[in-house]
Amino acid sequence: MDCPCCSGTAYEACCQPWHAGGDAPTAEALMRSRYCAFVRRDIPYLVRTSHPTLRAKLTPKDFQRTFALGWKALEVVAVEGGAVGDAHAVVQFKATHANGVHHETSRFSRAGGTWVYRDDRGVLSAAPGAAAS
Repeated sequence: MDCPCCSGTAYEACCQPWHAGGDAPTAEALMRSRYCAFVRRDIPYLVRTSHPTLRAKLTPKDFQRTFALGWKALEVVAVEGGAVGDAHAVVQFKATHANGVHHETSRFSRAGGTWVYRDDRGVLSAAPGAAAS
């Protein structure tokens, strides 16, 4: 079965290793695995991969409204940073659900050497598709 993150890879070879306790090697892999966790309603993974300052505030109820949206597809629009040696990243994506599209630009950083989701206040240095100067 294809992974819900729309990578075109089987779940077992894509997001499952991260859901089973591994650490995503890049910010994009983490973002994809978090989307997949929303589809699969995996609250422990979503909490574990949130920045430590967010973890203490999160409760299962925080996720219930989002789970009910009926996630359909994920499109990664742009990625800035987030490679193996980076400390910070921004990932812009569009997640289609039963009622429309959620468009977000998320910030990620490393905490204890592991990629974690910070928030949805990311800003890309150049617009996706814009010519570099």
